[in-house]
Amino acid sequence: MKRFIGFIKKEFYHIFRDKRSLFILFGMPIAQILLFGFAITNEINNVDIAILDHSKDATTKEIINKISASKYFSIKQMIAREAEIEPAFKKGNIKAVLNFEHDFGKNLIKEQKATIQIITDATNPNTANAITNYIHAILQNYQLSENKGIQIGYQIIPQTQMVYNPELKSVFMFVPGVMTIILMLVSAMMTSISITREKELGTMEILLVSPLKPSQVIIGKVIPYIFLSIINAAVIVVLSIFIFKMPVQGSLFLLGAESVLFIITSLALGILISTMAKTQQAAMMISLMGLMLPVILLSGFIFPISSMPVPLQLFSNIIPAKWFIIIIKGIMLKGVGIAYIWKETLILIGMTVLFIALSIKKYKIRLE
Repeated sequence: MKRFIGFIKKEFYHIFRDKRSLFILFGMPIAQILLFGFAITNEINNVDIAILDHSKDATTKEIINKISASKYFSIKQMIAREAEIEPAFKKGNIKAVLNFEHDFGKNLIKEQKATIQIITDATNPNTANAITNYIHAILQNYQLSENKGIQIGYQIIPQTQMVYNPELKSVFMFVPGVMTIILMLVSAMMTSISITREKELGTMEILLVSPLKPSQVIIGKVIPYIFLSIINAAVIVVLSIFIFKMPVQGSLFLLGAESVLFIITSLALGILISTMAKTQQAAMMISLMGLMLPVILLSGFIFPISSMPVPLQLFSNIIPAKWFIIIIKGIMLKGVGIAYIWKETLILIGMTVLFIALSIKKYKIRLE
């Protein structure tokens, strides 16, 4: 037991002496959570638009003022004729043009309808859809305010209620995903180079002839990173709560326990990569390239898994990040307990056991 504790202390010393490892463990996650949290968003603010007003009456001016007063749009340009629309888009100065028809106000009074053409730059489809939806919402609000008190013979009024994220803040979607990516990549990457580093430094022979069992070497390699990754996860959660106002509707204890489980799963995967790779560079490449794309694309972080082809949906089941994102969103946003996430928890436990067992087996092969 003393040898095993001494081995763990040696691993801690290795980590603290390597400034690059400390930067990857603590510097990169903080920078990434801040960068992703502020930079990645589906919301629009101060989008530059242009106005082509053929009518120039009191009604169009009122609508234009209402759009201009919102925080979502900034009127960059007033266009005189339709021939100016395409050059304005090509310059890249504007993202949308509102084209009011001739006699807009008169048509609205006489025929109870008038037309506004919304032309958007669809080089970014998500932004174009968001712009269109926001403009529709402003026009709908204007229409309701103008028709207040007017009785319509027959009408259907839909009432929409958004649960768990009523303000539709994109940060509530991205923070759990970014937290998952950071814990997965940092944990797996750091442990993936642990055994390969021993080979390159020539200290693997010492481990091979030591009385430590393969299981003790594997566990001893993982334990220091467990403690450091837990600190990492705590820092990320604190930043999420106090900077991005991310709610935690469920139990903090359950959130912590599930985070520790995912950290152990990621570390075990990193150790498995470490036993198979021959050099630190190879281990790093496998960790970065082999894990980053599947985690981002197939975990449900950005793209819904249900929209993917069936083969990719099946393949996503072997991505640990998929199950952790379900867990963390359930705890933080929905406030669910273990009764609702026990299946995902068991899957992560099973993956952890599998990765550790394969790592020990691979290490045994190298002993022979």
